[in-house]
Amino acid sequence: MEPGMLEIAGHQIPPGEETLVRILAGKLPSGETVRVNIHVFRSVFDGPVVLFLAGMHGDEVDGIEIIRRLLKQKAFEDLQRGTVLALPLLNFYGFNNFRRDLPDGRDINRSFPGNMSGSLGSRIARIVSKHLIPVIDFGVDFHSGGAARFNFPQVRISRKDPSALDLAEAFAPPFIVEKPPIAKSLRKIARDAGKPILIFEGGESGRLDGLSVKEGIDGVKRLLKRLGMIREAPSSPYPTIIMEKASWVRASVSGLFIPARMSGDLVKKGEELGEINDLNGLKRTPVFSKFEGYIIGHNNGPVVNQGDALFHIGRKNGEN
Repeated sequence: MEPGMLEIAGHQIPPGEETLVRILAGKLPSGETVRVNIHVFRSVFDGPVVLFLAGMHGDEVDGIEIIRRLLKQKAFEDLQRGTVLALPLLNFYGFNNFRRDLPDGRDINRSFPGNMSGSLGSRIARIVSKHLIPVIDFGVDFHSGGAARFNFPQVRISRKDPSALDLAEAFAPPFIVEKPPIAKSLRKIARDAGKPILIFEGGESGRLDGLSVKEGIDGVKRLLKRLGMIREAPSSPYPTIIMEKASWVRASVSGLFIPARMSGDLVKKGEELGEINDLNGLKRTPVFSKFEGYIIGHNNGPVVNQGDALFHIGRKNGEN
């Protein structure tokens, strides 16, 4: 069946069309305009409308690279059914200034649903919530770890959301982690609207990670193939592990941190994960795992303060 006309912010996109929709969000003091740019790809056959969004935080470049490569590969240009909305960079200001946030220090992902009379972050959030969320069926929001924290490729979903779990299993990442949505985040307002958003986490802010980029690209293709939107996709080289709990092991003292285990590793309760050394070389404080599970994230910072997050350990239900 042929789909109907798709409208985004007054732009009419017919079936079979490929176009770039640009929506003005505001201006910087220099006079430069800030726009939200959405690549739209439509099949002539009806199907899901899927959003792929990256660059919510300007220094998280892995997601930007994932969508950039998919566009370069023309991955969405021969859709068998449905529509793809690809938004490689939401936070232009943060990207240009190598920052997570916006000029006023606000986080776009704490600004939803937003307001066109508010701050720049609120305006950008409003464009997404007003013009994109109503027309999509679901989406994937790409992120990386912040503050020197590396995330092993994973998809985060809302607990007790079977539709999100089905989509995440189709994406087939190494790990699926059940995490509640954050207030005023894209995932929260989309879930309230009945539109599941998967959160892909991979890599570390300010760096490109080859594994995370590859897993993101392959996961998008697996997801679209499962939906019958594209013909081919690579299979996953390993089974997906679902984590129902995730907790941080934190530094008990301050000092120089030397990890012995890394993200992706399976660890036992009581196992030594690394050490923290004082500057005088007199004291070594080992870091032990409080749980049995998989390391889904770790701190790459060489200097840590007491209480800093060191290892993020995901656990399956029933594991201590």
